[in-house]
Amino acid sequence: MLDLDDAKLEKHSVTIAGHRTSISLEKCFWRHLRHLAKEQDLSMNELVRLIDEARSGSLSGALRAFVLQSLEKNQ
Repeated sequence: MLDLDDAKLEKHSVTIAGHRTSISLEKCFWRHLRHLAKEQDLSMNELVRLIDEARSGSLSGALRAFVLQSLEKNQ
């Protein structure tokens, strides 16, 4: 049977450019973002800030795309 607990949304607060904001993503995306931040020796706030600066759409969509692109690159 499938374990879809990772599909549950979690809201986390991050600081971007000195401002607190809340982002809702599925648990699996938060887990991969934490891993990618650690892998790049960045804090979560710094990783989110970098993605925020590069995005053209929504922040949550940009974060999901970043995770998926990272996973595809490592296949």
